[in-house]
Amino acid sequence: MQLTLPQSEIFLASETSRFRNVVAGRRFGKTYLSTTELLRAATGGKNKNCWYVAPTYGAAKEIAWDMLISMIPDEYLIKTNETALTIKLINGSTISLKGAEKPNNLRGRALDFVVLDEFADMRPEAWFEVLRPSLSDREGSALFIGTPKGRNHFYDLWAKGIDGADGWSSFQYTTLDGGNVSEHEIEQARADLDERTFNQEYCAEFVTYSGLIYYNFDRALSVIKAEDDGTSTILCGMDFNVSPMTSIQMIRKGSDLIVIDECIIYGSNTQEMADELHLRYPSRHICVFPDPACRQRRTSAAGKTDLSILQNNNFETKVRKSHTPVRDRINSVNSRLKTGDGKRHLFISDKCKQTIKSLERQTYKEGTSQPDKDGGYDHLNDALGYALDYLFPVKTDYQIEQPTRWT
Repeated sequence: MQLTLPQSEIFLASETSRFRNVVAGRRFGKTYLSTTELLRAATGGKNKNCWYVAPTYGAAKEIAWDMLISMIPDEYLIKTNETALTIKLINGSTISLKGAEKPNNLRGRALDFVVLDEFADMRPEAWFEVLRPSLSDREGSALFIGTPKGRNHFYDLWAKGIDGADGWSSFQYTTLDGGNVSEHEIEQARADLDERTFNQEYCAEFVTYSGLIYYNFDRALSVIKAEDDGTSTILCGMDFNVSPMTSIQMIRKGSDLIVIDECIIYGSNTQEMADELHLRYPSRHICVFPDPACRQRRTSAAGKTDLSILQNNNFETKVRKSHTPVRDRINSVNSRLKTGDGKRHLFISDKCKQTIKSLERQTYKEGTSQPDKDGGYDHLNDALGYALDYLFPVKTDYQIEQPTRWT
């Protein structure tokens, strides 16, 4: 099984660095490198305790479990437990996959090695208060790996390696460096995405998240005079709250989307929103892109889920099984507002005053990469994001031509 040259450089750096930071673009091969590192650590001696930690337990299983199982020769295995996400090896070592949703749940075990995958998406105390002390008993080591997300705690650790802190090293590679995605595809992504998103996701740059979230919105260029054409399918993004219930209505014109109307109802519920849409667009085909929480959430006293209410109202519904990362939804909107090559494919009717205000004014929380929801500008933006994230997702499904067996 072969590592790429960049992966090999990171792999060999463990001989001189106890703590390694890897900042890499999408589809670099981070999961393959992580599982290879875990197997090396677990087979490097008896009774080793090695962890792979992702931002959530579900992500840990989805990202790493199948690849890890496929790479371990049968003769190395004693037992696997897919429920607990643990693997017991013949030498007494254990590999465990964990989620960092609740950092305190990670306490109590002495570790020899830990991978923190997408550390930028974790709460910093997962490392500083929990996992770092867990390495002390055995003088264990750590690999931090992921795509950057602003200048947050991941950036701080990466800077330690760059500054030459004792025991630390840092690496930075683009998607192209990884060798798993063609140059043509990367250039296509550059044309599809806005510049900031492309630089972060493909060039692995620490893009500063501050100020306005929807920085590609330009009132002079994004706002137009537009009306419903009376025939097109109504594409409706929807955010569920009792106060307010919000939705935005769009029509599609070629490769462009035009927001033609907005709906904000205070002290309301999903059925009332459905009634309002029928009133505005009688006899029209309406396709709703709701918050994925609609599969479980209920904003009606009838006890039905929001999704079932929408479906019972004869709306076509298109909804993801679970939430994508917030930054992916934001990137989807910014990338339609303006692509990396300067083209605009999302326009707002000048009568949608609240949508315009929301896009112009929502900012990040000070010192974080999280949207500020205190100003009330998030509801319409979220509704828009659910629709665009479904229709124009940030593309992440490239195939990696890595071998599948570790020896």
